[in-house]
Amino acid sequence: EKVVGIDYLGMPPVPGAEVLELDFLDDEAPEKLKKLLGGEADVVLSDMAAPTTGHKATDHLRIVALAETALDFAEDVLAPGGSFACKVFQGGAEGEFLTRLKRDFTSVKHAKPKASRAESAEMYVVATGFRGRSE
Repeated sequence: EKVVGIDYLGMPPVPGAEVLELDFLDDEAPEKLKKLLGGEADVVLSDMAAPTTGHKATDHLRIVALAETALDFAEDVLAPGGSFACKVFQGGAEGEFLTRLKRDFTSVKHAKPKASRAESAEMYVVATGFRGRSE
């Protein structure tokens, strides 16, 4: 078993995990993470979030774009049957993203955590049973 991660802010060491201090949106970041992984992944978890601007539509589009970027990476590295989880904001633009998840995974569930503020549009999506990337 191998645990790898990436965080542009850096973080305290996690026993048993290798973490790159790098922005995932940097051009070389996905390849560096794939090299560190060294093979297929059973799970890809993304907690990426852009700093909020206070403009709901802009913030929504930015978080959906990050979720799509994370899903692109997941579909490149996930083993058959693998799982993907990420944070996304509700707001209308997430429909195509959710459709893609439902097409490429056998089960897709979403939930709003109790810790999330009532007025927040954030939700978490968990997709299991990766079928393989369909173009």
